[in-house]
Amino acid sequence: MGDNKWFVGRWHINRMEKWSTDAINLVGQAFIEFDEDDMGRFQFIAVTGFTDCRYSIRDEQPCVEFSWQGHDERDETCGRGWAKIGTDGELIGHLYIHCGEDSEFTASKV
Repeated sequence: MGDNKWFVGRWHINRMEKWSTDAINLVGQAFIEFDEDDMGRFQFIAVTGFTDCRYSIRDEQPCVEFSWQGHDERDETCGRGWAKIGTDGELIGHLYIHCGEDSEFTASKV
């Protein structure tokens, strides 16, 4: 497994390609969080998920790929995603909802 030190902690999701800032913060500050045990969680709009993460280096940049399961409102759902550390220290990634929508996102470390 790769090194998770670049990612551990909470990141506020600042922007998502598909939805407005008001929408992504509907039930609270949108975030993605990575813990030291290679797990994590996220929330945006009414979607919440718990992640199982794998860390590596791609194109000389730290990156993480993850699968997730959770809820969209009251419906169970799952998906996958990835993120990398951008040159300015911002988190840049993409989140996919299984058989549903997907969106790029950016986030800043809290």
